[in-house]
Amino acid sequence: MKTSITVFHWLPRIICILAILFISMFALDAFEPGPTLWQQLGAFMMHLIPSFVLLALLVVAWNWELIGGIIFAIIGLALSPIIYIHNYEMNHSIGMSLGIIAVITFPFVVVGILFIVSYKKKKKDSTTV
Repeated sequence: MKTSITVFHWLPRIICILAILFISMFALDAFEPGPTLWQQLGAFMMHLIPSFVLLALLVVAWNWELIGGIIFAIIGLALSPIIYIHNYEMNHSIGMSLGIIAVITFPFVVVGILFIVSYKKKKKDSTTV
């Protein structure tokens, strides 16, 4: 496999895993003084649902890059206005809300694009051989 194909094969997978781990860190706010351990663990698992969904989508993208790439790009683009509006209502700062979008949803748009590029590079390479 050529170096560029290898890079485009692994880059979206690594970025996606790191982005999912970052999103998963927000679940840690379920642990607070007061509720019982079982209540906190239940809240923690509920907070991890988005991470589980993203992990399932990563499995899809790992096996079917084009489909996974399209799904990740759509999810990143579709969630951006929702997250922007939610954060803007909380902090009334355009800059901060755009920064949050850049950190939370933009990586998944990039991952989607990279999966699509990887698919196209592999397809092009297999037709030229």
